[in-house]
Amino acid sequence: MIQKYKRYLLLEKGLSKNSISAYLTDLNKLMKYAEENELAVTDITTSHLEEFLAQLYDQDIKPRSIARVLSGVKSFFLYLFLDDYIQLNPAELLESPQLGLKLPTVLSIEEIDSILSVIDQSTIEGARNYAIIETLYSCGLRVSELVNLKFSNLFFDEGFIRVDGKGSKQRLVPISDIAIQKINNYLIHRRTIEAKKENEEFLFLSRRGVAISRITVFYYIKKYAAEAGIKKTISPHIFRHSFATHMLERGANIRHIQAMLGHEKITTTEIYTHLDRNFLRQEIISHHPLNKKE
Repeated sequence: MIQKYKRYLLLEKGLSKNSISAYLTDLNKLMKYAEENELAVTDITTSHLEEFLAQLYDQDIKPRSIARVLSGVKSFFLYLFLDDYIQLNPAELLESPQLGLKLPTVLSIEEIDSILSVIDQSTIEGARNYAIIETLYSCGLRVSELVNLKFSNLFFDEGFIRVDGKGSKQRLVPISDIAIQKINNYLIHRRTIEAKKENEEFLFLSRRGVAISRITVFYYIKKYAAEAGIKKTISPHIFRHSFATHMLERGANIRHIQAMLGHEKITTTEIYTHLDRNFLRQEIISHHPLNKKE
């Protein structure tokens, strides 16, 4: 049943391997509950699911994580219902926990410059990592999208790259001249690396000649941020948040930002309008004449 559900997520829902893995990891929590209570999956009722969620709360799991688990559970039982494993969907009426608005951390342009300034571009890793950070920020990419970039995705003459996003959806994203320049600088070094079989087309390679991993990108970004004295919580995703926020601050249309980020729903992009309001408030406090001290 689980294997068929996995194929459903892959073939019918078009989810990525990472998304499917996350769904199955959360579903394992429910499977463990069913096993401990000697329940067949098809015998689980709404009351059982309410008890299962209550146990998650008792374990001090955060509401956002519980909401994610519940999303996976609902998806699973919808599949069971559609495939006639069950006659009634016990998860249909379950309500997600109320989530407060959590604004993502962003970097200022000065902080991004500080991070870039500590990178030694004369080395293979330095040239590659500088190009990676410039591309993350210039294009607002997810790290999974960046590590999967291939030469066939690059249209530098037109000033675009083609991104393979979530759910196998593709989009064209503008790339800055600086990012193109830094990628070309890196390609001089890349020619000295022997790419392993089936890795020849990947843009960013490790020293071993295989496509660079998300973990490696995360490691170097944390390292450079620490060397630059940045105290904020750092991950590759912070450059995506910073890209969207800076675009909005400078007057970009939110629909254009949505398209560049590959958000399916405008509500996902609208979180950056809250960041923009915070920026606006700080600007008013800093520059409004009535806030100036005598």
